[in-house]
Amino acid sequence: MYLIDTNVISESRKGRKADAGVAEFFRRVALTEAPLYISVVTVGELRRGVEIIRRRVDPEQAERLAAWLDLVLVDYRDDILPFDLDIAQIWGLLRVPHPEHALDKQITATALIYDLTLATRNTRDFAGTGVRLLNPFSE
Repeated sequence: MYLIDTNVISESRKGRKADAGVAEFFRRVALTEAPLYISVVTVGELRRGVEIIRRRVDPEQAERLAAWLDLVLVDYRDDILPFDLDIAQIWGLLRVPHPEHALDKQITATALIYDLTLATRNTRDFAGTGVRLLNPFSE
């Protein structure tokens, strides 16, 4: 069972141009039917990315990304994990020894509460938190 970090779900959007390791990760998960989840924090990060592109760079690209995000929300509609009271408690505990990367710590707390392995490229940002990590990106 995996919690997919923002960078992994974003990479999957690239289709055939996606990193080979990420493509293999999703292929393997599909074959084994291992559950995949995303956090509401990831949804927020993705929406923020769309809006940054819309306002600063390229409104047409933002529309394409917004349409992709809508598909993600449909595909994962039953597998989007909330940020709730229990997760908030763990997040607060994690922030004392590791104050950096506040949103990453919310994702970490979610993975810990649900006993999920976190699939992420940024393993250093999560090191020392006790969360199981998997970097699906090719080296």
